[in-house]
Amino acid sequence: MKTGRTIFLFGAIAALAAGICAAQNWGGRRGWGGGGSYRTGPIIQTEGGDSVNEDTVRTARETAEHSTETPNWTNAPGFEKDVFTFARIIYKMNNRPAPVWLGWVNDYPDSDLNLSYRLQQLTSMKVDPDGRVLKLTDPGLFNYPFIFMAQPGHMELRDEEVPILRKYLLGGGVLMVDDFWGTAEWESFENEMKRVLPERQWTELPMDHPIFHCVFDLKAPKNNLQVPTIHFWQRSGITYRGTEDTRDFYVRAWLDDKQRIMVIALHNTDTGDGWEREGESADYFQTFSETRAYPLGINIVFYIMTH
Repeated sequence: MKTGRTIFLFGAIAALAAGICAAQNWGGRRGWGGGGSYRTGPIIQTEGGDSVNEDTVRTARETAEHSTETPNWTNAPGFEKDVFTFARIIYKMNNRPAPVWLGWVNDYPDSDLNLSYRLQQLTSMKVDPDGRVLKLTDPGLFNYPFIFMAQPGHMELRDEEVPILRKYLLGGGVLMVDDFWGTAEWESFENEMKRVLPERQWTELPMDHPIFHCVFDLKAPKNNLQVPTIHFWQRSGITYRGTEDTRDFYVRAWLDDKQRIMVIALHNTDTGDGWEREGESADYFQTFSETRAYPLGINIVFYIMTH
């Protein structure tokens, strides 16, 4: 276990926390491979260079971690399925240029496993230690009330996925998206989501919304919750991407007719890096993982699962 992953740093906080698609349909999409080379699906590579088969992968735990070593745990016998499962969505990327863009595999599997561990550790929730990875066309999708997408600014929904996601959201499921930056990526994501529910409009959640106060009481200005990608922060010392359209952090949502969250979008932030990279740098952990990424992520999951 790396030094930055010291459990005692969470002491003070803890006290406050009460169907398979054919390969040719996915082949040809670009994923960032090890050594700076491009790879095509269904076999892609994580940031650590581990190969993942999009058609057969089922859990985050079966993919080698590249940043931290997340502890494993078990839940009470007979209640293995009566737990929260962090479910990551595999999606196709569009053809817009993005030379170092990872897509659905960004921050995977470390962020999924680390957040799951912290939810188990710091809240009363019981959490699946393995997580889940699936496509929108997987018949098991509706078993998971919470799904997650990373880097959705280059997401492209296939025609058959659109009605499935619509049914999922209208049926009470919630989609969380994270780690996309600037106006162009927001517009690309927004255009894809308009195919799903064209009548819905985005609402910026204010800091007095209970989602910011349900487990951790996050009173800071919203920009103080922005999480930079670790390597960018180490090079530049700033939390945004250096352009005006990435300076401000937004938490936008689609709400249903009863004002319940259907989609929550964290724009101009890399919250997942705060989960993924917690063991790489004590400074990054203390500045961003411990005080921003985990409190916000835990609040979002806890609020969604209780509302």
